[in-house]
Amino acid sequence: MNKELSGTTVDVDAEGYLTDPGQWTKEVAVELAKEEGIELNDRHWKVIDFIRKDGAENGTAPNVRRITKIGGVPTKELYELFPGGPAKKAAKVSGYGKPHGCL
Repeated sequence: MNKELSGTTVDVDAEGYLTDPGQWTKEVAVELAKEEGIELNDRHWKVIDFIRKDGAENGTAPNVRRITKIGGVPTKELYELFPGGPAKKAAKVSGYGKPHGCL
């Protein structure tokens, strides 16, 4: 299904996750974050940049443990940045689907 974000048409699934991470842009990320009630700052971008890099290398969004251990963002901060499901919300804003193991 198609969705228009920041003047760009992107393909999303029924839950609003991009189905093609290649369609992601920083402008799309800002719009996806707004939909989640999040205003992005430098700390959000650190997480997003890590997910984009890790996702490109592994083909899927990292889980919370990977973000905190390898991405270097403390768990408490990750939950503050992306409340109510940090791995899912961070993956969505980063242009990836739900990480494996997320309901």
